[in-house]
Amino acid sequence: MERVLKDDVVQEKGERARMASFVGVMAVEGLAKTTLGPKGMDKMLQSTGRGRNVTVTNDGATILKSLHVGNPAAKVLADISKVQDDEVGDGTTSVVVLAGELLREAEKLVNMKIHPMTIIAGYRMAAKCARNALLQRTMDNKENTDKFKTDLMNIAMTTLSSKILSQDKEYFAELAVDAVLRLKGSTNLESIQILKKPGGSLKDSFLDEGFILDRKIGLGQPKRIENANILVANTAMNTDKVKIYGACVRVDSMAKVADIEAAEKQKMREKVQKIIGHGINCFVNRQLIYNFPEELFADAGILAVEHADFEGIERLALVTGGDIASTFDNPESVKLGHCKVIEEIMIGEDRLIHFSGVAMGQACTIVLRGASEHVLDEAERSLHDALFVLSQTVNDTRVLFGGGWPEMVMAKEVDELARKTPGKKSHAIDAFSRALQAIPTIIADNAGLDSAELISQLRAEHHKENSTAGIDVITGGLGDMQKRGISEAFKVKQAIILSATEAAEMILRVDEIITCAPRRREDRM
Repeated sequence: MERVLKDDVVQEKGERARMASFVGVMAVEGLAKTTLGPKGMDKMLQSTGRGRNVTVTNDGATILKSLHVGNPAAKVLADISKVQDDEVGDGTTSVVVLAGELLREAEKLVNMKIHPMTIIAGYRMAAKCARNALLQRTMDNKENTDKFKTDLMNIAMTTLSSKILSQDKEYFAELAVDAVLRLKGSTNLESIQILKKPGGSLKDSFLDEGFILDRKIGLGQPKRIENANILVANTAMNTDKVKIYGACVRVDSMAKVADIEAAEKQKMREKVQKIIGHGINCFVNRQLIYNFPEELFADAGILAVEHADFEGIERLALVTGGDIASTFDNPESVKLGHCKVIEEIMIGEDRLIHFSGVAMGQACTIVLRGASEHVLDEAERSLHDALFVLSQTVNDTRVLFGGGWPEMVMAKEVDELARKTPGKKSHAIDAFSRALQAIPTIIADNAGLDSAELISQLRAEHHKENSTAGIDVITGGLGDMQKRGISEAFKVKQAIILSATEAAEMILRVDEIITCAPRRREDRM
């Protein structure tokens, strides 16, 4: 039979395609699962680009994002961990591990000659049952402010306990809760700035109200301004140079050159006068400010800050309530930013500019200190996860216990559903229950505990009514999650169950993988 596809196309069908998918998924899951739980290990990732940058992390999304996987099914897992990170902030490793375990169980069922569609139908029933089981056991303390704040602290500490900040988790949990409660229900984390400054230890980190700009105040300019009117701009302040590339001006005497320079200075003086005409006492520019305009601003008693990074001025405009301007002909149409005090502060050896009493009252800055850039980068990722989970929990206030408790609650309900369901679907539902129990098993294995013994004890505990037992990796046995204060957000757990089930379902549906032929360069000669 004549080939329909080109010669270089690789085609894998039926059993072989499914096998390729399972192998790719299990390889990625094997990579991610050692990072799960409070005793999970870190991965060191080295780029092949210039500088060969090194990243040390145990954040599932960061690990999978950095890997260039060739297997198409493995790419699906990398995508779900990224979506989990973007949606709820935490649970990026759990979602990959659960999807991997579901496919590991599905492989056994496919080998028993159960059709993939039957497995998918069973998984759907089990996922619905698992979600309902969680819904019945959630706690909601939004009416009681003190209890809700305790819930938030517990969630933050549970999230941070598997990260680099676990040694000082109470301190950082308090920072994160304070920062999120300032947002008053908003999930926009733009107004929380995280500033990294090498030096000191992680315990030296602190939360500061207002905004800190990582720039120095220029020479001869006021070091402190009260009731500031701020103009945030992205404009060239170096037009005292002829900027046309290759420009050639012919003159017949040196006096004419002086005239050109005088004209350029006059042009710059007019631009500065227009800026001063806005009634400001602080000017922050994205681009450089040359010596002459800086001198003019200093004479007018205006604080001029140059070369503020783009993210910095966007956030500054947001928190001070101003707009980023680039033309200055119509002062009435430009919205100025306002704050009570601008002053210079010192953090370690560096001078920075502090804007306090900003228009957006909920704005704050978390300054992270640490031994090296790698530690600070990982601390920022950890803190970002905690902030994201907390901001989502403030909106959806339902809370669950952690430490493998939700998985055992779901597994128990799914087991009962399997017993009631006739036909081959019951095998798939039973497999879903085993996949759920794999998460506490891996948490125990990563802590060097006897997982078989612990999980059997945990299953027996959960057959008692309203049990709150979970794995306590600190003592190495079972613990009461309520007394230990180990809590997780319902929204995170729900996203893990739904995303992992959908990803497993998507990969199970595949019965053919076609790898396209690479584009050839046409011979143009």
